[in-house]
Amino acid sequence: MRIAIVHDWLVSYAGAERVLASLINVWPQADLFSVIDFLSDQDRAHLRGKVARTTFIQKLPGARKHYSRYLPLMPLAIEQLDLSGYDLIISSSHAVAKGVLSGPDQLHISYVNSPIRYAWDLQHQYLRESGLDKGIKSSLARLVLHYMRLWDQRTAAGVDAFIANSAFIGARINKAYRRDSTVIYPPVDTLAFTPLGARQDFYLSASRMVPYKRMPMIVEAFAAMPDKRLIMIGDGPDLAKAQAIARLAPNVTLLGFQPAAVLLEHMRSAKAFVFAAEEDFGISPVEAQACGTPVIAFGKGGVLETVLGLDHMHPTGVLYRQQNVASLTAAIGEFEAAQSRVTPQACRSNAERFSVARFEQEIKAFVENRLSTAQLVYRARLPQQHWSAQQALVASSELPGRVVPIKTV
Repeated sequence: MRIAIVHDWLVSYAGAERVLASLINVWPQADLFSVIDFLSDQDRAHLRGKVARTTFIQKLPGARKHYSRYLPLMPLAIEQLDLSGYDLIISSSHAVAKGVLSGPDQLHISYVNSPIRYAWDLQHQYLRESGLDKGIKSSLARLVLHYMRLWDQRTAAGVDAFIANSAFIGARINKAYRRDSTVIYPPVDTLAFTPLGARQDFYLSASRMVPYKRMPMIVEAFAAMPDKRLIMIGDGPDLAKAQAIARLAPNVTLLGFQPAAVLLEHMRSAKAFVFAAEEDFGISPVEAQACGTPVIAFGKGGVLETVLGLDHMHPTGVLYRQQNVASLTAAIGEFEAAQSRVTPQACRSNAERFSVARFEQEIKAFVENRLSTAQLVYRARLPQQHWSAQQALVASSELPGRVVPIKTV
């Protein structure tokens, strides 16, 4: 059986690429496809050294650093990937990967980290944060996103089965595509993130410094609480905003980008991990819990499925309702008042629900079940004499054992 794995783009090793790495672990014989592939050798090692077959965007000027500028071309690019020789297509998508073309004798399963969020319910937020909410550029951006939205909805018909990375994203899939999905939570490396050593008197926040992560808001909250110490790890466009606030807050330390070992050390010793984003899933809060560290998080999106609030019998953190300074500072007060109830053991136990081994086992079982179902449906649709002829054809083909799936209805 020939298998193709399709990913949106390969420029760094982040959350979506961890899913991809596990897919490759389960199906190491699969061929890899992507719009572009500029991974470093260090990052590529996580993918067993696989190099993706790419599209024409790979060779366009500035594609390595400014690939997002080519977003309007990506639907066209992904459709140019010829996957006609594959029996099974697995796409890992948060943008265009699910839009690859497939035929009636192929099974396409799409693991969706999110529908194209900036083309759907987060369009207006994206335009505001990008400075594209007014003017001619705004009109052009809205036109492109309108086109992307129509294309995204149409290409859902080419997917035979959807997997959502959370129930939150499952609801988005249903809203955007009117399709059901199965939730399989993404893999978290609970073997690397483990409890170790004594706790210290500081809070930790770590993330890319992009607008929707609300990192400057976290700094502002701690600037209003001078008796509480914050250490922040991460780099990105919002770093300058965070630094401007931190200059007036001696209790806040910004470390910028740090290697994984430094992040792990701080996660293991922090009093709690502070999180302010509305995420599709949110790997960092689970990594913190794997270290036995409680989480204080904005209570919307994927964290509602990964963090157990104070109303739970064995809480692992505090969830706050509003994405603002007042709500966050109140949540920190709640945490300190109930800190003895949130144990490292409860945090660790909760995090183990999201292990890499669990993900690989669940997704392998899902795909094998869909393959079996597809074969049964194919056989049921053929008259007996045609089925016998088909068996003979497969037996004599150049690809012994080839699976011939078909779409279910």
